[in-house]
Amino acid sequence: MEPPVRPASTGTIIHGVAVGEVLGVSALAGARLIAGERGLGRIVQRLNVMEVPDILAWVKPHELLLTTGYPLRNTPQSLDRLVADLDERGLAALAVKPGRYLDRLPAEMAEQADRLGFPLIRLPDGVGFDDILNQVLTDILNRQAAVLARAEEAHRALVQVVLAGGGLREVTAEVAGLLGVAVAVLDRGDRTLAAAGPAEHLAALRSAPEGSRTSVPVVAGGHHHGRIVACGPVGSIADSDVGILERAATVAALVVTRQEAVNAVESKYRADFLRDVLTGRDGDPARVAARARTFGWELERPVTVLVAELDPGGDERAAQDRLPACWAAAVRRHDPRGAVAGFSHEVVAVVDAAADVARLAKDAAAAFAECAPATFSTGASRTAPAVEGLPDAYGQALKAARVGRQLHGPGAVAHFDQLGVYRLLSLVGDTGELHAFVRETLGPLASDDDPENADLRRTLQVLLETNLNVAETARRLHFHYNTLRYRIGKLERMLGGFTEDAHLRLNLTLALHVLRMRGI
Repeated sequence: MEPPVRPASTGTIIHGVAVGEVLGVSALAGARLIAGERGLGRIVQRLNVMEVPDILAWVKPHELLLTTGYPLRNTPQSLDRLVADLDERGLAALAVKPGRYLDRLPAEMAEQADRLGFPLIRLPDGVGFDDILNQVLTDILNRQAAVLARAEEAHRALVQVVLAGGGLREVTAEVAGLLGVAVAVLDRGDRTLAAAGPAEHLAALRSAPEGSRTSVPVVAGGHHHGRIVACGPVGSIADSDVGILERAATVAALVVTRQEAVNAVESKYRADFLRDVLTGRDGDPARVAARARTFGWELERPVTVLVAELDPGGDERAAQDRLPACWAAAVRRHDPRGAVAGFSHEVVAVVDAAADVARLAKDAAAAFAECAPATFSTGASRTAPAVEGLPDAYGQALKAARVGRQLHGPGAVAHFDQLGVYRLLSLVGDTGELHAFVRETLGPLASDDDPENADLRRTLQVLLETNLNVAETARRLHFHYNTLRYRIGKLERMLGGFTEDAHLRLNLTLALHVLRMRGI
C-alpha cells in the first residue's frame, strides 16, 4: 500500500522528546513508571499543569500533564476515567505527585494506562513542577534548535547544488548523503526522474514497508510535479528528517521549473524550425536534414507526416499544454528519431514511414485521456520519400485530420489515401451550395421529416455500392428480392430513372457522400 504523502510544512515543526527520555532528566531522577510502558516512545512537545477539574477543555496533543491531584481531591472517582480521556485527546503522558491531596491512585487507572499504552508516572515528593518544566522545555528547545540548524545547513547545501548547475540527480545525491538513506524523485506517473543512495534501499524503494519510507510532494506554482521519496531501514527516517525532505522538495521544484523553462525555449526553436520545413521556407534539403539531426530528428528517409488537431470544445488551455507532451512520449516509443512539435492548436509529427500510425495515435490518445473531455483528430499523409516532399505531406495530413473529423466525428484517425472523393467535397467552401445540391438531387430523401427516408437512403446507398446488383443488395439488407424490387420502383419515382442514367447515379452518390460529412 502506498504510504501517505506528507504535506509540505506551513510553519515550524516542533520536534519533541520521547517520554522515556523525559524520565532521564535530573528533576525526574526519583520518578517511577506506574503503568503504560508501551507508550514510552510517545513524543512530548509541551507541558501543562492540571489546576482545574475540567482540564480536558485545555489540554493539547503531545502534552505531558503534571498534577498533584488537588483539583480532584473531592472527586477521586474522576481519576477512573481520566486516563482514557487524556489518551483520546492525544496526550503524551500523565505525571502525578500523590501524597498531599491523593493518598493513592485507583487500580483501574493503572489498568487503563496499560491497556492503552499511556504512560502513567509517579513523581517523587521533593521535586517541584517548575524544575520539571524548566528542564524538559529546555531539552525540547535545544533539540528544536539542532533540528532547525541541520535543516538550514541542508538547505544551504541544496541551494549551492542548484547554483552550481546541478539537477535532480545531484539534489537526490546530496539528500541521500545527508540522511544516509535512498532518495528518489518520482514524476506524476511514478516514473523515476533521479535516484541516489544505498543500492539495497534503492532496489526496495517502491515495495518497502510504510515505516521505512516517507514521501513529500514536489509542488511549484500550484502544479504538482511528483514527489520525493526517502527509503531506509525501518525507523531510520526520523520526524526531524521530514524538514530536510521538504527543503529538498522545494529545491527539486525549482529544478523542475527551471528545466521546464529551458524545455519551453527549446520547444519553440524546434517548432519554428519544423514549421519552416513543412511550409517550404527552410531552403536547402541537406542543410535542413543536418539541422534536424541537432534536435535528434532524422528527416533523410521515407517518412509519414501526422497532424493531431484539437477538436472543438473541452479545456483548450490545458489541452494545448498536454497534447505536445503526449505525442512526444508516443513518438519516442515508436520512432526515437521522429520529429515532434506543437503548433498553436495542433501537433505535427514526422515519423518513419514504416511506423504503425494507428497504434501511435492510439497511444497518444491514451496518455491524453486525462484532459477529457478534450479530444483530437489525427490525419496521416502519404509517404514523403525526401525532405522536399514534406510540405505536400503536411498539407495532406492536415486535410486528412479535418475531413476525418467531418466524416467520423471528434477523435477520428484518417489517412489521406482513404479520403477519396471527400477530399474534393471538402474543398467546396460554400456549404449553402452543397446543401442546395443535396436537396436538388435527393429531393424528399434529403430530409428526415419522414422516418422512412433514412431507410430508403440506406437502400439507395447499398444499391449504388453494389453497382445495382439487386440480389447482392437484398442479401446485405436482409430483404426479400421482391421487396427490394418494390423499393427500387419507389426510389425511381422519387428520384428519377437512376438505374438507366449513369450521370444521375454519380450525382446521387455524391449527394449521399455530402450527407455523411459533418458540419455540411
